[in-house]
Order: sequence, then structure tokens, then C-alpha cells
Amino acid sequence: MSMLPNSQEARDVAYQLHPYTNARTHQQAGPLVIERGEGPYVFDAAGKRYFEAMAGLWSVGLGFNEKRLVEAAHKQMQALPFYHTFSAKSHGPSIDLAEKLVALAPVPMSKVFFTNSGSEANDTVLKLIAYRSNALGQPQRKKIISRMRAYHGVTIASASLTGLPNNHRSFDLPLPNILHTGSPHFYKDGAPGESEEAFATRRAEELDALIQKEGPDTIAAFFGEPVMGAGGVIVPPATYWDKIQAVLKKYDILLVADEVICGFGRTGKMFGCETYGIKPDAIVVSKQITSSYFPLSAIIMNDRMFEPIADESNKIGVLGHGFTAGGHPVGSAIALENLKIIEERGLVAHAAELGGYMQGRLRELVSHPLVGEVRGVGMIAALELVLDKGRKTAAATPGAVGGIASRMLQERGVISRNMLDAIAICPPLITTKGQIDELVGAISGVLDDMKGEVAKLTPA
Repeated sequence: MSMLPNSQEARDVAYQLHPYTNARTHQQAGPLVIERGEGPYVFDAAGKRYFEAMAGLWSVGLGFNEKRLVEAAHKQMQALPFYHTFSAKSHGPSIDLAEKLVALAPVPMSKVFFTNSGSEANDTVLKLIAYRSNALGQPQRKKIISRMRAYHGVTIASASLTGLPNNHRSFDLPLPNILHTGSPHFYKDGAPGESEEAFATRRAEELDALIQKEGPDTIAAFFGEPVMGAGGVIVPPATYWDKIQAVLKKYDILLVADEVICGFGRTGKMFGCETYGIKPDAIVVSKQITSSYFPLSAIIMNDRMFEPIADESNKIGVLGHGFTAGGHPVGSAIALENLKIIEERGLVAHAAELGGYMQGRLRELVSHPLVGEVRGVGMIAALELVLDKGRKTAAATPGAVGGIASRMLQERGVISRNMLDAIAICPPLITTKGQIDELVGAISGVLDDMKGEVAKLTPA
């Protein structure tokens, strides 16, 4: 793009370092500057409209101009713009939100601890698990099992849980005591002739073997997203979660469900745990809890998690952890109004119904020569792009095919995201059937248009 001196684009390049961006490429290409939103659409500085097929970052459930959330923020700003929850202080919005989250939880829960992002929440869970193990007189029980291709955040600890190579490379990660077991992606990791259930059994057996190898008394917890998000929208195969939970129960290992993407309707249920019969000891939520109108996250925990932590805080005299803005009154007020709107408008049921329609429409594209797999549940999906359907492979450079698709979709007025060669689809919950049809039409057009460009790539 051509950047005029002193333009927004030029000033952005001059002064910002962007996350998840090639900093050198950005200096040449510059940013796409978004200025306003309307429903599921955003508009750039030139006035061009884009359908936000990623709901921002998997997160803007109510779209980009929900007046009730703005009003909730304004009202709370006027009453109490900030207060904290340190040292036994509290305020009405955080109390109401904690009570609401415990009531909404898919399994019996006890307490809520507030943080500001999914990364902070998962980082906090790791600290609380260590604290709990020490409280129980099990100082050796500190190892945590996550999964390859998992995404749990980008702080030093949560990035260690994340099972994606580029989140570790040159950061000297992962930290010790963070282990990774296999991804539940049947399309890529299933053996020839293996059924989904047999694959799920194999993954559970591999988890059991890892626990045995490390020593069951050293394993504190297992972290898992009900549906893996940033790792490629990996939908678990039939019986997977039942078998994984049986292994964890056998060794008395805590289960932490990362619902940062799945929570509050994304899978067609209020929580992904309900969709897959998961019974966690702790649930991490963020993103859609405020439709990302305000940074807020929370850990919802049961008494099995809470009681030893409470005992240890009594022994020491304090729980020495917390964040200035944790449980922020404005964020809490927005979250309460956001959850109220989701319930009033039946958006979880809408996500189930429209999600079924979206999944069906997207699966019409599976016969295209560049589409290897269409996967998803509710209102979250991905198209795995390939150059060779039989071998399930794309280009020699991972992400080259997906990058072309993402760029061409943006040119057509659709903002998506490629996770290597998978194109993610995660529109706002308020999306309509007609907008899904427009989205699928745009994707179909791009698949045809990109044939010439991908023909120049070296196959894997």
C-alpha cells in the first residue's frame, strides 16, 4: 500500500509494534486502519465495509455497536469508575458477576477469581495449582499437561501451555514442568483405516502413558479447550473427552477447561463443556464475556480447587496474587449487561440454529479442489486448504496457501484469519442467515480466484 507522510498508516508504522505481525513486512505494507463498527461489520479509514468473520478475535458476540453495552459502561463510569478487590474490598458489579458466573456454570462451582485476559487467567490458574499442591503437602505435584496445537495465551506461563511452535521459538519456552500430549485432530493425526473412536482411544492411551512415565503423583492438572481455537478450530472426535476424563479421574488430576473462545454460546451451548460433557474443576472465561468491549476474564473454580487454596492463604496470612484491574467495576457492569442480552435475545439457541446452517453451507465447499476438510461446531469453523487432497498437504512453505486466501478475502470485504493453511470462521453471534450466505459466497469466489496464485507455489 502507498502511505502518505503523516497519514495514520505512516504514523502507525513509525510508532507501533504489533502483535502477531511480521514487523519488517509491516514496515512496507502498513496497517488496515479500522475506524468504526456496525453489527457484524467494521469500516476502514477509507469507508470500506468488511464482514468481520472472526468477531474481532473470536470475541465480539454482540457485534460492534451494541448501545446497551456502551450505556452500561457510561452508567458505571458515573457511579464508580474504578475500584479494586484487594484486601477484602469489593463492589456491587463484581459481586453480581461472580454470583452470575457460578449460577451459569455447567457443573457445580464455588468461587470466581477475576483477571483481565485469557492469558492472565491461565497464568493465574497455574499459580493457584502450585499453591494448592503445596497446601495439600504434595510439593512434587507441579507438572501440567497441555496439548500440541493448544492455545492458552501468551504470558510466559500461558505461552508454555500453548502448543504452537511460533509461540515458543526465540522466547526460550516452554517452561519446565509443562508437558504436551497429542492433538485431537483426527483429519491430520488419525492413522490410515483408524476410526474416530479408535483415534480417541489412542489419544487417551498416550495420555495415560505420559502420566505413567512422568509419575502420576507429579501431575497436577490437565488443560484443554473444548474445541481448540487458534490451533486450527480442532473439533474433538467422538468419545474423546469421555476417554480423556476417565484417565484424569484414574489419577486424581485436576481438569481445567479453557472456555475463552467457546464460552457464552459459541458452540451452540452456553459453554463448550456442555457440548462435550466435560466436568472441569476450573473454567477460564474471557473474550465473549464482555463481547470484548472491556478487558475482563475470570476463573470459575469448584471447592476441590478452592478449599486447599483458602487453607493455604490462612496459613500464610494472605493470597499474594492479584491484578489492579481484576474485577473492574466497568468491565463487570458490561459483562452483566452482555450476559443479560445474550439470554434475552436467545443468542445461544440462535448460535445453535444458525451454526447448523453455517456448518452446512461451509460443507458445500468440501468438494472444491483446494479444500481438504471443513470442520466446526456451532458458530465456529475452519476450512483446511490443501494442494493435494489425497496427501492432505499444502505448499512447501506452511501458511502460504492460507495467507493467499486471507488476503484475497480481505480484498473482497471479509476479515478472516489463517492459522497456517486453515481459514478460521467465527462470526458474531448476532449474524443472520443472509450474512452467512454472503460470507460463503465470498469464500467460494476466493477459492476459485486463488487457483492461479497457488499454482505458482511449490507443493509440500
